[in-house]
Amino acid sequence: MVYHPSWRGLSFHDQVPNGAISPRAYLEACLERIAAREPLVQAFVTLNIEAARAAADAATTRHAAGRPLSPIDGMPIAIKDLIETADMPTQMGCAAYEGHWPRRDSAMVGALREAGAIILGKTVTTELGMSEPGPTTNPWNAAHTPGGSSSGSAAAVAAGFVPVAIGTQVAGSIIRPAAYCGNWALKPTQGGIHRGERQGTSQSTAGPHGNAPEDIWAVAREISSRLGGDPGTPGVMGPMATPAPRRPIRLAVMRTECWPRIEATAQAAFERFVRSLDVEILWPEDHPLLAALDRAVSQAMAIGTRITAFENRWAYRSLPRDKISARMRARLDASATTTADDYAALLAERAAMRAAHAAIAPLADALIAPACPGPAPLWNPKAPDAAANPRPTGDPSCNAGTSALGCPAVTLPMLAVGGLPMGVQLIGQPHQDAHMLALARWLHEAAAPVVM
Repeated sequence: MVYHPSWRGLSFHDQVPNGAISPRAYLEACLERIAAREPLVQAFVTLNIEAARAAADAATTRHAAGRPLSPIDGMPIAIKDLIETADMPTQMGCAAYEGHWPRRDSAMVGALREAGAIILGKTVTTELGMSEPGPTTNPWNAAHTPGGSSSGSAAAVAAGFVPVAIGTQVAGSIIRPAAYCGNWALKPTQGGIHRGERQGTSQSTAGPHGNAPEDIWAVAREISSRLGGDPGTPGVMGPMATPAPRRPIRLAVMRTECWPRIEATAQAAFERFVRSLDVEILWPEDHPLLAALDRAVSQAMAIGTRITAFENRWAYRSLPRDKISARMRARLDASATTTADDYAALLAERAAMRAAHAAIAPLADALIAPACPGPAPLWNPKAPDAAANPRPTGDPSCNAGTSALGCPAVTLPMLAVGGLPMGVQLIGQPHQDAHMLALARWLHEAAAPVVM
């Protein structure tokens, strides 16, 4: 299928709360699409259809009585298979965790159930959320990757299997696959969605993919309104209703370290889009503080990778070597070269990045950047050089800066290159999640998409 940014997936917000369709009927429509396309897309590891239908029936009864639990009561949601669910295994894309079933809900999953959401299934993740890909294909062209590590979550939304899926990000694992698949997505302020058991990595964050901004905001706020964020963190803040579109006065371009590697056509598409906006635009060369920020985040990928490898070493060093991939073994071996003193120095470098980001706050309403370095690359796991490919799910360096900064980022589907999606991201200061979504909604409504 050829993608165009005018494509709109069916949102839950537009159908169920207004009574146009019942939660059970909405779920059945999702299941029909899964039956038709899942054999090729392969977004799911596990489906719990019987329990989903029972939950949809209960939600339908509540809606009919005018007593829904929340705006997402009856919404089918998919959960990345790094996140624990009481009624399904959590195998993390890793042979070492085959059959692993903690039989408890992660904090965010528990909050979703309290709000009446239907936990339909677990989506494919790369091995342990890192580099080794799973079987999921891009719904727009199966020869291309859907991105990672939230591969199944991105593909499940783009294929219309669910209106929202939860992903996680350490470097680029929410925003990049969303951009590759043509989804909306929110990577919240660090800790903005309570991660439950997944708090061992300081850059890890959880966030929703969706077909519509109303759906991703409702999910984020329903979770955070019940849990706050991670311990010591207030969570995603703002109105319970989706923030209204808001026109920015000024946007500043952040090129990020991936800029030299962005494909020429993709770079031209992004620049055409930015220059078309009826908004004042600042480029890094226009102000020394913006240039300083670009310099500060120029090594975000390498710094974040080493920080995360050091933090993950303790969790994964005892895994059986024959039950993890060669890519994972190489990561663990490399992590052994980082000392505690090195780790402290890396944290200081990350703090300097965050200080440079804080310094540009008075200059613009938000930063704008490509959400990925181009359309999703081809991925053939049977290719002779597949095992040597260091980035089989694509280059995350457009996103590594925002992960290191711990700030909110929203990607919206505004570009198409070569018949595939390419996202644009808006990046704010910490706890500006609602403001970023308001600006993103304005861009989506007021700006013309670019197709190249």
